[in-house]
Amino acid sequence: MRVTKKRVEGGLGFILAMAILLTACSPPGPQALLKGRKLLDAGNYVAAAQQLKTATSLMPTNASAWNYLGLAYHRAGQGSNAAAAYAHALKLNHELLEARFNLGCLWLEQDKLDAAKSEFTAYTLRRGNVPDGWLKLGLAQLRATNSTAAEKSFREAIGLNAKSPEALNGLGLAQMQRGRPAEAAQSFGAALQQQPDYRPALLNLATVLQQDLNNRPEALRRFREYLGLQPRAADWDAVNALVQSLTPAPGPQPYPATNTIARVIAVTNGTKPTTALASRTVTLPKLVTNQSIAKPAVTLVVTSSPSPVLVEAVKVTSESVTKPVANNSRTNAGLVPVAVSNSPVTVLAPKAERRGIFSRLNPFKQEAKPAAAESVGPGLDPIAASPAPAPITPAAADGRYAYQSPVVPEARDRLSAERALIAGQQAQNIGRLSEAIQAYRRAGQLDGSYFEAYYRLGLAAFEARSFRLALLAWETALALRPDSADARYNFALTLKASNYPKDAADELEKLLVLHPDEARGHLTLGNLYAEQLRDIPRARRHYGRVLQLDPRNPQAQAIRYWLVANPG
Repeated sequence: MRVTKKRVEGGLGFILAMAILLTACSPPGPQALLKGRKLLDAGNYVAAAQQLKTATSLMPTNASAWNYLGLAYHRAGQGSNAAAAYAHALKLNHELLEARFNLGCLWLEQDKLDAAKSEFTAYTLRRGNVPDGWLKLGLAQLRATNSTAAEKSFREAIGLNAKSPEALNGLGLAQMQRGRPAEAAQSFGAALQQQPDYRPALLNLATVLQQDLNNRPEALRRFREYLGLQPRAADWDAVNALVQSLTPAPGPQPYPATNTIARVIAVTNGTKPTTALASRTVTLPKLVTNQSIAKPAVTLVVTSSPSPVLVEAVKVTSESVTKPVANNSRTNAGLVPVAVSNSPVTVLAPKAERRGIFSRLNPFKQEAKPAAAESVGPGLDPIAASPAPAPITPAAADGRYAYQSPVVPEARDRLSAERALIAGQQAQNIGRLSEAIQAYRRAGQLDGSYFEAYYRLGLAAFEARSFRLALLAWETALALRPDSADARYNFALTLKASNYPKDAADELEKLLVLHPDEARGHLTLGNLYAEQLRDIPRARRHYGRVLQLDPRNPQAQAIRYWLVANPG
């Protein structure tokens, strides 16, 4: 036993010595970055910032190091330094979406709503399957009283995570802003079904019941539930005073039939209204957001992978949009399933699409023929990415789409192009599609290699039903990045909407060659084969693949019915 113990101790000593040796021999830049991350995880933000500042001085072109430095400053309460660090990270790698998300959180905390919306819009554009991005975007839109866009963003978040009380509460707030208290009460109630002690939804539901729906007994019950939560909230005394004022006094006198509490239109960023009752001032609660009662720690995404590679030289962890991607290569960066909805700030926006797949499936009924494409405005030419773009031919002689095959444009003024893109996003967010399209075209003129400009142009043109312009935009985007699953999927949807089903099927087949596990592609292709192309064997094959990849798909039951009704 003694010999065994010595051997074990000797082995452990050797391993420890090797670990110390390897750490000591590692380059100083990655070593400082590693120390900074450990201090950040331990909550020692000031010390973490010092280490990460050293790391960025030794690795000045490492975007991830700058993002970590921004995170340390952010959590230490040094907003200006955090903003500068995040901005520098994005200057080094504008595709580092974690830095965009973190910067958006910072702007949201500082109530810089336009800047926050721009960052979260850019984030959701590329990470459409991450519910936190939609949640933050919805909150920024809500505070800016852009309730229509906020409702759409919260619905996107719910579509990705139906059990999120934060998203359901946000949806209720947006519905209240739009003057729909009954629907808001349902949303708050749904949030409480997921988390019964979720304070914001509980107080919001009680407030709407009392102020808008005139359901005093149920409102009292909800207010009392809120008062019973532990620990007590900061507004406990005010809510308790309101409960006392609403409770009928004992005795033969009935409670007054008229509502003595003044009706208050509650908004998330309004002032607290007061009303006098029985010689006493009662402060009515206002609708609360997810952070109004107990502000949680800032949700900050640090890195796109659990264990980032520590490097000294520039090592871009996400694919740069200025570099074309070969057809036979696929990078993980940016190739996430797209959240497709009717939101003006999401990816492609046909009403029948949601979460990247059809939310409606009726394989037994032929789809109505789509309406003809409409012009966006007078004098709007196709994309000005080349000096003299060829005119768009509606269709080839055989009724198929006539591909334009645009030449890959050259890189130019990216900074000015990004400014134009942001202007286009802001215009699209408020429904000004013509302005958005012009801004995206301007971005393409300023930098012909800017994939994002053509991608956003395709979205806006599709929403405006200018399908020919959208088709050219998708073709140009794919010339820049041929293996973009999102661009090819949207190109196929636009071809389908333009009544080119065979070409749409061809593009989806190309998509599935590169990305065979794309459930949305299999579902859309199954719909095309089942409804328009009448190819039952192929439809069965793709519908079956959907059930394999996504057995909980909302259309799974309808697919099973169709498979039974259409045996192979």
